[in-house]
Amino acid sequence: FVAESLVVANAPPDPNLRKRIPTDATPFRFPMSAMKGGAGTGTGTGRFFNVGLVASWYSSNIGVLLLNKYLLSNYGFRYPIFLTMCHMTACALFSYVAIAWMKVVPMQTVRSSVQFTKIAALSLIFCASVVSGNISLRYLPVSFNQAIGATTPFFTAVFAYLMTLKREAWLTYVTLIPVVTGVIIASGGEPSFHLFGFIMCVGATAARALKSVLQGILLSSEGEKLNSMNLLLYMAPIAVVVLLPATLIMEDDVVGITIALARDDFRIVWLLLFNSSLAYFVNLTNFLVTKHTSALTLQVLGNAKGAVAVVVSILIFRNPVSVTGMLGYTLTVFGVILYSEAKKRSK
Repeated sequence: FVAESLVVANAPPDPNLRKRIPTDATPFRFPMSAMKGGAGTGTGTGRFFNVGLVASWYSSNIGVLLLNKYLLSNYGFRYPIFLTMCHMTACALFSYVAIAWMKVVPMQTVRSSVQFTKIAALSLIFCASVVSGNISLRYLPVSFNQAIGATTPFFTAVFAYLMTLKREAWLTYVTLIPVVTGVIIASGGEPSFHLFGFIMCVGATAARALKSVLQGILLSSEGEKLNSMNLLLYMAPIAVVVLLPATLIMEDDVVGITIALARDDFRIVWLLLFNSSLAYFVNLTNFLVTKHTSALTLQVLGNAKGAVAVVVSILIFRNPVSVTGMLGYTLTVFGVILYSEAKKRSK
């Protein structure tokens, strides 16, 4: 969920977010001495803390993705809007506890109705992104879903140009060619290709990029900037208000069906609770990894995370893959790495 865009959709965090975290933000107070030395002190405990943090980040990101796939496709719980609403409900509750009670970060208040309107607009786009991504998991394997999701930099560059007329260096645009070409190749070689699922996944990726660009535009002034944890605190309840009527209207009798499922198999309750809690943990670990690692480390870990998710999903779900599909995905990841390098050098 979020560093730059809230992550249930599983996008890697933006290293530049480190620059936008308020300087008065205190680190998350784990009851362990590792935090006293900080993440960058070079001490053994600090390195151990960082390794555990990254492992938690990987586990939560990949775990929520695989659980979504299992529930929506393998288990047969075909209610992606309701599932997303469960995620947002957990994020709203845990965000309040973490910020108001545990003081993970200082609470930032919404200062005007204009700022609230901007946050609400971002929340609507975020809802569209997450719901579309979850719908796509009903029809596409995780490996192909991740390949499409890796094209986020392409959509970000397009929206940034259309909305701000900001031009990148020509080399940056060149690196987007393998990003898009790789997905085209992967699509042609995907044994489980589904057109509707593909459209939903592309839409989710585009919406995620749009939210990222809009967030930079709408919350650009110093008085309106929010760190990712506070942004989640305000966006999640708005998302629940939007998703509740949507699921009741579009997913007929979803509450009654869920209760009936729980009577037959109570595991569904634990799966939904665990999955929803994990969705919040994605955001927490995203924030902490962004705060306690270098920008270069963050780039490398973010690029590798998608590849790890692909390998793990293939091992678990045994979905068929083709050599052409894997070559396409590899080309896309290679393009994303080149894009990150080009962006870094252009600065």
